[in-house]
Amino acid sequence: MADRVRELIAETHDNIEEKRMFGGLCFMVNDKMCIGVESERLMIRLDPAIYESVLEKDGCYPMDFTGKVMKGYVFVEMDVLQSKKNLKYWVDLALDYNKIAKASKKKNKK
Repeated sequence: MADRVRELIAETHDNIEEKRMFGGLCFMVNDKMCIGVESERLMIRLDPAIYESVLEKDGCYPMDFTGKVMKGYVFVEMDVLQSKKNLKYWVDLALDYNKIAKASKKKNKK
């Protein structure tokens, strides 16, 4: 799945960094968290304005990684991402929001 996501992102973006986090692989686009790939699901960062409507999609549910629901982040189950069309839909949602998302603050290294 990481290879498929990587290919879709690379079609339109150059500034991509991959980091290990959340027990999987996170794709940072333009220095902002965008998509996470785990063994059973994808983590998608999307516009909080469409958050409620996308939760109605098959295989999509709130991200509650820390026990607290994070609005603007959802998990999508792998079984609904098998077709390129479905995977592209979710990747595009994340990339569209990435254009306007704020980058997290950089931590100072001591």
